[in-house]
Amino acid sequence: MAVDSSVAPVIIKKKKVSGGDGHHGGAWKVAYADFVTAMMAFFMLMWLLNATTEKQRKGLADYFSPTIAISRVSGGGDGNLGGESIFSENELPRVGTGATSLRPTTQDEARGAANPDDTEASPKDPAFEAVEDMLMGHGGESLLSDNLMRHIVTRVTDEGLVVELFATRDAPLFDAAGAPTELLHALSGVIARVSEIVTNPLAIEGHVGAYPIVLARDPSWEVSTRHADQFRELLLADGLAKERINRVTAHADREPSESNPMDPRNERLEIIFLRS
Repeated sequence: MAVDSSVAPVIIKKKKVSGGDGHHGGAWKVAYADFVTAMMAFFMLMWLLNATTEKQRKGLADYFSPTIAISRVSGGGDGNLGGESIFSENELPRVGTGATSLRPTTQDEARGAANPDDTEASPKDPAFEAVEDMLMGHGGESLLSDNLMRHIVTRVTDEGLVVELFATRDAPLFDAAGAPTELLHALSGVIARVSEIVTNPLAIEGHVGAYPIVLARDPSWEVSTRHADQFRELLLADGLAKERINRVTAHADREPSESNPMDPRNERLEIIFLRS
């Protein structure tokens, strides 16, 4: 069949349409997210610098710059990854300025205790040295007899001079009825006498050992509170001015000094000569 040459051909154009938002893209969103992340990291860094002590910052820096020699067998450290975890409690401040009234052992470093040999963490005070010398006989004769001296330990912390009075299996501080023993009366007289050479305020903290779990009610809070308050009354009776006592605190069995929570050594009193 013949084709009519007078009919115009039909031309079909195919046009590729791109997205309408191609001209501004999403790169700015990535840049903004990076900026927000950087600012968050900056403010976290500023907060950490403000919340930690110089000693703790040095410990964190040392953690990320280990000096322990690495062998083929192990890293040579005490903990995982050749060192202690930065999340262990001895790296965390108990209060904003560091430690409180605590003993410098591995176990008690979790309470924020400072090393007594670290003069930066526990600065020396002539008044505290005079009290320690009088109690322990570092400079001559001690106020304590041999029998009393085995129940007392002193240490210097960021908070002040801590004088710890502790019980032993054969010599408790309180009898079965909860009354102060002759031992505690004697120790109270010594503390009251030695406190006369300084003017620092005092804090009293009571601790007890753990009670058997078979008890229907745990009396540790009540007992530690009563012990601390009874010792306060003993000090006042021995001549200490009531204005000198800054606070009386009970810790129950929450801060044992021995690994065995029921050890008689955990029953103790801490008298803190606070820094002026």
